[in-house]
Amino acid sequence: MTEIERIEDQIKRAYGGGAWHGPSLKESLAGVTAIQASGRPLSNSHTIWEIVNHLSAWTGVVIQRLRGQPLVEPAEGDFPEHDIPEHGNVDEAAWLAALAGLERNHEALLMEVAAMDNSSLNDACAGHSVSRYAHLHGTVQHYCYHAGQIALLKKM
Repeated sequence: MTEIERIEDQIKRAYGGGAWHGPSLKESLAGVTAIQASGRPLSNSHTIWEIVNHLSAWTGVVIQRLRGQPLVEPAEGDFPEHDIPEHGNVDEAAWLAALAGLERNHEALLMEVAAMDNSSLNDACAGHSVSRYAHLHGTVQHYCYHAGQIALLKKM
């Protein structure tokens, strides 16, 4: 197995399941309704919906950086609030669209990784001193970190 294949495997596990640490991001999101996703059980926390938009946006940034675009932050912001209704005035279709956007960006990232060559892993991403290797492992860590947050928010 090549290093690219190992990284791709870790991204898939952190997102979709089979991770040793516990529930993956997708497993943590399973069964979350639009009402739950828009709820803010802690006044100073992000909602699950905001976290999903955040993950989708930043996965998109990683993709663009891997493609040579020196983005600093997502165009829509760090924690995009677009299409998030007020709690209690939710739209299940909009929530499903947010989840689908995250899924699309995750799949696009996997396609980028599959097209990469092991020799490029130490190359810095466009406009950054951080390597492609660190960006990809950072994405795994990002998925795991927010999966834990989502699991806690679901319990509240």
